[in-house]
Amino acid sequence: MSSATKQKIVIDPVTRIEGHLRIEVELDEHNVVNQAWASGQLFRGIETILKGRDPRDTGLIAQRICGVCTNVHYRASISAVEQAYQIEIPRNAEIVRNLVSLALFVQDHLVHYYHLHSLDYVDVVSALSADPKLASEQAHDWHSHPYQCSQSDLAASQQKLTQFVQAGRLGLFANGYWGHSAYRFSAEQNLIHMHHYLEALRIQREISKAIAIFAGKTPHPQNLVVGGVTSVMDMLNPQRMNDYLFIIKDAREFIKRAYLPDMKMLVSAYRDSIKAGEGRGHGHFMSAGGYRLFNDQTLFAQGVVFGHQFDQLADFDPSQITEEAARSWYQDNEPRTPYDQTTEPHYTDLNDDGTLKTEGKYSWIKSPRYQGKAMEVGPAARMIIGYLRDAPLIKPYMDSFMQACELELIDFSSTIGRNAARAIEAELTCDAIFAFASELIENIKYYDETTWTRYVFEDLPSRAQGAGIFEVPRGTLAHFVRIDDAKVANYQAVVPTTWNASPKDGQNQPGPYEASLIGIRLADPQNPLEVLRVVHSFDPCLACAVHVIDAQGQALAEYRIQPKSL
Repeated sequence: MSSATKQKIVIDPVTRIEGHLRIEVELDEHNVVNQAWASGQLFRGIETILKGRDPRDTGLIAQRICGVCTNVHYRASISAVEQAYQIEIPRNAEIVRNLVSLALFVQDHLVHYYHLHSLDYVDVVSALSADPKLASEQAHDWHSHPYQCSQSDLAASQQKLTQFVQAGRLGLFANGYWGHSAYRFSAEQNLIHMHHYLEALRIQREISKAIAIFAGKTPHPQNLVVGGVTSVMDMLNPQRMNDYLFIIKDAREFIKRAYLPDMKMLVSAYRDSIKAGEGRGHGHFMSAGGYRLFNDQTLFAQGVVFGHQFDQLADFDPSQITEEAARSWYQDNEPRTPYDQTTEPHYTDLNDDGTLKTEGKYSWIKSPRYQGKAMEVGPAARMIIGYLRDAPLIKPYMDSFMQACELELIDFSSTIGRNAARAIEAELTCDAIFAFASELIENIKYYDETTWTRYVFEDLPSRAQGAGIFEVPRGTLAHFVRIDDAKVANYQAVVPTTWNASPKDGQNQPGPYEASLIGIRLADPQNPLEVLRVVHSFDPCLACAVHVIDAQGQALAEYRIQPKSL
């Protein structure tokens, strides 16, 4: 639902994301955004639940932070404890973890573009009037062997869409801005995209099966323990590995013959938007790097860029990360290292008219900073930094796409550029999975079947601290744990959407969403499609900040924690 006044627009909730996000923007007399505020609307607080727990249990609890990104929170939490105790896991365990994590990259990127974001550019109603024969011919303009784009394939999808409309069962297609003047695809291009939208539903479902082969189930996998993995028999069973790779091969075909061609179509249609830098933020990018290959190269490069100064790439140093709550609904306003951060709610409510108190605290999301700067994280940051590092597993893919679409590196710092970076990353990540699988098969072939590092918990230090820091689909994820008397003394999770959706800080620096919205011009303030495009391009996951909500705003339950009894 959105409401508009002469100067301010409130969008709450922002739809087609995981979780609950509010965006407020202020317009000038030309309908150009000159102020923006991003607000997470619900409290997470799982850090409080983890206090006093056995460190070996944190992974199973911390993965409940989200219902989508479960395995990456699980892994980051387990890895934080392993780093605290200086436990090095076997290479086979690291590979199995990578196979699960990277499959999530592929699935997440497909779901983001087709199911969470593409309808900001694709007019479903227009697709109903397309000529399937002409659409099939146009699909060949973007790939010599387009993915299942025969005239009959496209006609079947068009018929399915028509039946949805005639039956009044639009479901997720309902309440779009169909007919908005900002849509640019032809009817045939809309049909191609909608055909792939439907096919991507099958692909992402199959990838869930692939993840579950090694993770036990998804969401909320069960295969990680401090020291390694439990999915030993799955790893040793050739049929299980074949089943996994069969699904990934299918996904790879879809990425190369549907996702990338569709992305090139999008770039072509909105080239002027890219070149104008629409959706460009402050240009601070960060990547922790990671996913070590057999030759000690990493899939992703580490680095930090400030203010689009691509010739001054710096090394990533996790000790430079702080969090603060000067504009967030928590106590303790001052910046602190995550090891010492607190999670004490301090809700100051909304204005009487229901808008945010933008001069004070206005979000349940904290403000993480790197050397005091708000950083954009995610595929665009990884692809830009990887390109600047001449990363051998990133630069060829970037060069290929940039040459085909006549793009420059700065173009990825834009609304469409973030989508392009995500599609490129889906391709290279999918290819990298086969390198990790080959190494695992070779290890097993030569009788290396180790999957767990033995330790005696009672012999481990009773006081320690550690961090599990990974690049995950939406950006840099970090879990920090401090252990005292063999129990969790403090815990903080700094998730990708916390970086990108952070509110302003004590220095009044806007977060990446807020900075990227400044300067956006709205064709129709009553239908703020352009705002949604910018925010959706980051792939928001507010679920990482949300747990339980009642649609009527009523309290569902009240609990009192007694730490001594835990």
